[in-house]
Amino acid sequence: MSQQPIHIPQPILDDLSKLPGFDSEAFVLAQGAAAETSVRLNPRKPTALFGQTASVPWCNAGRYLEKRPVFTLDPAYHAGAYYVQEASSMFLAEVTAFVRGEQTGLRVLDLCAAPGGKSTLLASVLDNDSLLVSNEVIRTRASILEENLTRWGYANTIVSCNDPRDFSRLEGYFDIIVVDAPCSGSGLFRKDRDALEQWSTDNVALCGQRQERILADVLPALKTGGCLVYATCSYSIREDEQILDWLGAEFGMESIRIPLHNDWSMREIATGRGLYGYKFLPGEIRGEGFFIAALRKTEATGTVKQVKFKSAHEKALLQKVPWFSCPEDMVLVKAETDTYSFMKAAHEADLYLMQKNLYLRKAGTRLGQPAHKEWIPAHDVALSIYALNKEIPHLDLDIEDALRFLKKEDFGAAVPDKGWHQIRYEGLGLGWVKSLGNRMNNYLPKHWRIRMELPDELVR
Repeated sequence: MSQQPIHIPQPILDDLSKLPGFDSEAFVLAQGAAAETSVRLNPRKPTALFGQTASVPWCNAGRYLEKRPVFTLDPAYHAGAYYVQEASSMFLAEVTAFVRGEQTGLRVLDLCAAPGGKSTLLASVLDNDSLLVSNEVIRTRASILEENLTRWGYANTIVSCNDPRDFSRLEGYFDIIVVDAPCSGSGLFRKDRDALEQWSTDNVALCGQRQERILADVLPALKTGGCLVYATCSYSIREDEQILDWLGAEFGMESIRIPLHNDWSMREIATGRGLYGYKFLPGEIRGEGFFIAALRKTEATGTVKQVKFKSAHEKALLQKVPWFSCPEDMVLVKAETDTYSFMKAAHEADLYLMQKNLYLRKAGTRLGQPAHKEWIPAHDVALSIYALNKEIPHLDLDIEDALRFLKKEDFGAAVPDKGWHQIRYEGLGLGWVKSLGNRMNNYLPKHWRIRMELPDELVR
């Protein structure tokens, strides 16, 4: 369904008119069209969904949808089988793959990570030995980030809630830092009319200053030779090209040019200092407005001192979890007050370094906690990509019962034998119930429950 034409502020058109061959009329016309809907599949949670839909050219896991469904009514969405993400921003997959090359075991920071689109993408394209730190300074948004990473199911992730300047304590620590910076939002006008109403040249200037502060605060944490990926959803030169030139002038950053396929339609742009970035314009690509650039740090920097530690792996506790076989390269650690988590053994030192310098919300995948006679499983492990033992009791639900489970309502499945049972939908984990023999207790976290009313006829 098409939308009503919108008025694009003239300063934006003036900035874009500097692009060779820019068609102002076509651009404005595209702003009146409906925004694209796209999703990105979780490569570790196979699903038959979206098999016949068009692929996003620059992201193998991306899919365009012909219309926007009610994702809340799809249990596969809640299980983390896919993430709803704007197609242009999926280009981060191509950028990360290129700058990473054949390297493994990287330390990667997603600085402004909520709600989690870029973090779940990074988790998918990095190798299992790499560590992803996903940070969000606003606590309410950090909760959403934590939920989305839990759905995605990977264990090589840490969620933090810190100001960018806090990361300067980790000098020379990260191989890649992604900064999807807060911006004026002009690239999202046709998706978010509030962004259009709030747009002004003064706000663009303020955003540019804030972007510079964020980058200056976090750059000490990037190692020499490391890669900074900078992105915005803005068309403005002040927030895009000028930021690249500022990074070059102030910090000696050098561009990393990303090879483009001939059938892709994003624009490679060059700044006054000869740095390169990539602009996505609606009408030229199937996606929203977006800007991204990769730069290499050339300045010499120090290296944070690693903490000395003795592994806190609770191997004996695993005997209390008969339905979970901890992989040999994983450790079970007490990452929170009462809850144990499992993570890569190679990342245990990173965990203690992070705990010393940052405020962490979550590390690895929560496994649960021991009680007097049993192990109480965490919600996270039900959604983990790490396979639980085949012997674990589980209930496979149809779409109606799965949604009723997700609403924390009674559903039609017969009460199973006493004990813990994983709830599944089409083979995907959704959570836990505990059977008492005559009834079941639903252990879905209260803040995860679906609040909307279910329609009379449940359809995907």
